[in-house]
Order: sequence, then structure tokens, then C-alpha cells
Amino acid sequence: MKAYVFPGQGAQFPGMGKDLYDNSELARELFERANEILGFRITDIMFNGTEEDLKQTKVTQPAIFLHSVISAKTLGDDFKPDMVAGHSLGEFSALTANGALSFEDGLILVSKRASAMQKACEIEPSTMAAVLGLDDDKVEEICASIKDIVVPANYNTDGQIVISGSEKGIDEAIIKLTEAGAKRALKLNVGGAFHSPLMEPAREELATAIENTTFSMPICPVYQNVDAKPVTNTEIIKENLVSQLTSPVRWTQIMKNMISDGAKSYTEVGPGKVLQGLIKKIDRQFPTFSA
Repeated sequence: MKAYVFPGQGAQFPGMGKDLYDNSELARELFERANEILGFRITDIMFNGTEEDLKQTKVTQPAIFLHSVISAKTLGDDFKPDMVAGHSLGEFSALTANGALSFEDGLILVSKRASAMQKACEIEPSTMAAVLGLDDDKVEEICASIKDIVVPANYNTDGQIVISGSEKGIDEAIIKLTEAGAKRALKLNVGGAFHSPLMEPAREELATAIENTTFSMPICPVYQNVDAKPVTNTEIIKENLVSQLTSPVRWTQIMKNMISDGAKSYTEVGPGKVLQGLIKKIDRQFPTFSA
């Protein structure tokens, strides 16, 4: 069985998507349609912008979504997934690629998500940190012991978790995690506490947008971030998408569930190879590809 996976924020790079635009008429049409939908030429920033330009949340999330979805669409009949999953933002790319969302609706939702998250980030100073070399249980225990908001945000592989919370809470957590034996506990250069209770204002805003969007039956199950389970029911998909903003990304469990459900190969669709690296850390026996 073939699994296709879609990356999240952080996979962007200057020049992303230009090869698609230059070599595919379908890609050109979709990129130009995206420029119209967004109301600005995101292609100019993707193809010619700096790393700093691409870091703007209103650009980053739609840019990664576009690169991923257009890559999938240019595969044509070669895109035959038995299962899909996306890391955080990548879940929207996965749902658009597998037919649950139209290209236009997927892009509009991602743009609204980016805007809502940006606003939530501005309410309270918050951040994230990567933690390497500690058991999940220990990280969870230390996060729970801190008075300020600090929670696990991304379970990426065994022994690699990203935590999320207030600036003060993350600073305290880094000290405690290091004392507990973490190989590394390093603050990330991000604008806010994604996948934490601090995203509640964004969750409420996105819930309204998702409720007003038409979802179709997908061509294959999507393994969603919230509970790592395969879903085809559109109502459950919508509920999980809303919950995703304030809940952790259970990527380790998604990969293990895909394997136990029969995945034999993984193709990463979108910029970079981050997810291929995580898959190899979970189980090296499976072949990984870039779309």
C-alpha cells in the first residue's frame, strides 16, 4: 500500500515551486488562480523572495500548501494513494490532494488559518522548543509540573518532541528538561505557541470557516493529527481539523498506524525532505520518495 505524506510549516525555501511553474501548464494555471484567490502574487514571493519574506505566516502556510497540492496534481494518474497524512498545516494539503477539499476551498481555509494563527500569536508572547533524547512520558510530566502553559505540541519520532507554551513557561521547561537528561532542549524561531491552548482564539475563528466549507468523501483515508486514526467521514474530518489547532500533532503514532495498516512505501509531496527523515527514524525498512 502506498502512503503519501505532506509537510508543514518550516519546509519552505526561496525559489520553491518555480520548477513546477516553468515545466507544467497545469501548475501555471493553478499558481495563477492562487494569486487571484489570495489577492496578491504569492508566486513572486515564492520564486524570488528571501527566506525572511517566506517566513511571514500569511505567506508561509499558503506557499507550502500550494507547492504540495500542485505537486500532487501534476502527478496526474501516478498519484494513487491508499492513505494520506499531513503534518499540521500539511493535513489541509493531504485533504485537498485526496479530494476532500477543492483546490479553491483548501487554499482559502489555509489562508484563513494562517491569519487566525497570526492574530492569536499577537495576543500573548509565546513560543516552542524542540526536545531530544527524553521519553515522551517524562516530557509530559515536566510540562504538567509547570504553572504557566506548556504542552507537548508535536510528537515527531520516539525521543523527539516539540513543546509549546508561554515564553516564561518554555524557558522554565528548557531548564527542567535539561536537568532531567534531555540531549537538547532548544527554543525554536517561531512566532507563537502552535498546537497549544494559546491557539484557542484561532480555533474559534477557523471553526466557523470550516463549518461553512463543503467537504467531499475523500478517495482514501486521511490519518489525522489529533488522534492518528484513519478517517473518511467528512463530519469527523471537520471536527478534527478544528481541534488540531489546540491539540498535539501525533506524527509518531500516525506513522506507526500506517505501518500496521499495511503501508509499504512513503512519498513526501511538497517542499523538502523533513518527513522522510522522520519516517526513517521511526522505521528504516520502508522506502521513501519525493514526489
